[in-house]
Amino acid sequence: MLGVVAAALGGPEVLQVTELPEPEAGPGQVVVRVRAVCVHPADVASTTGEIPRGPVPTPFLPGWDIAGEVVSVGPDTAEFAVGDRVAGMIPWYLTRGAPGGYAELVAADAEWLVPLPAELDFAAAATVPLNAQTAHQGLALVSLAMLPAGSSILVTGASGGVGGFATQLAVQSGFRVLAQATHDDEEWVRGLGAHEVVSRTTDLSTVGPVAAVFDAVPVGEAAAAAVEDRGIVVVTRPTPGFVPSRGVRQELQLIRLDRELLADLVKQAAAGRLSTRVAATLPLTEAADAHRRVLAGGLRGKLVLTAD
Repeated sequence: MLGVVAAALGGPEVLQVTELPEPEAGPGQVVVRVRAVCVHPADVASTTGEIPRGPVPTPFLPGWDIAGEVVSVGPDTAEFAVGDRVAGMIPWYLTRGAPGGYAELVAADAEWLVPLPAELDFAAAATVPLNAQTAHQGLALVSLAMLPAGSSILVTGASGGVGGFATQLAVQSGFRVLAQATHDDEEWVRGLGAHEVVSRTTDLSTVGPVAAVFDAVPVGEAAAAAVEDRGIVVVTRPTPGFVPSRGVRQELQLIRLDRELLADLVKQAAAGRLSTRVAATLPLTEAADAHRRVLAGGLRGKLVLTAD
């Protein structure tokens, strides 16, 4: 089978299309024929070594989110059968690229996967697991603050994957949502249900004050300027330079796999209750080009690699 490995640490040029042994399903596992794998900034960061816990020894396979079909089932695995459509998240923070999703076939623990309804295509399904779970779990940190019903929350990066899901889920939770959109993307963000949309160039100190910020970019100190005294800022990666003041606290949200949550989020996407978007699909063999496009920025939606 073909896979794309990071042969060394560096830019997109380190990604190499390689012939790999076909995996076998062990106890509690299935082998998934990967039809789609999402390209995340986290994948790009893995190849440069700029990730929590430090660089991963090369070679390794990038790739968190996959969607495809079960082609074989291991011993003691009763949850899935050959032919089942599945979506899932490889907990890359644990596997460290062994396995990763940039491959035609992946031996995946059954607990990483959920059924994929026919209403959701493979490419769209591959955009859900990491981003939507991160958004939901980050909003749970906001909810722990016991904010009054109807409290205002600002979401930065609402045009992006995590921010887009956070906007929708915050609206579902009853927050009044101010969402910051990329230039010329205001219509998309407004369609996610945001009560107010502000531009990327807006001085956030003039917004609000809001009870909380989901800083999906993150922008760091600028986001804290929008929060009322003793408010909360949730960030998706560490933001050096944040200096607590006015009782404002910063909470770091790092992804953790929650299978029950993932199943619900995939069902919501399939039913049209959660919107996602794919900027483009590229063949798996063009992973290096996909990384270049992520680094260049300006995407409207996620890039997805396909292996048909």
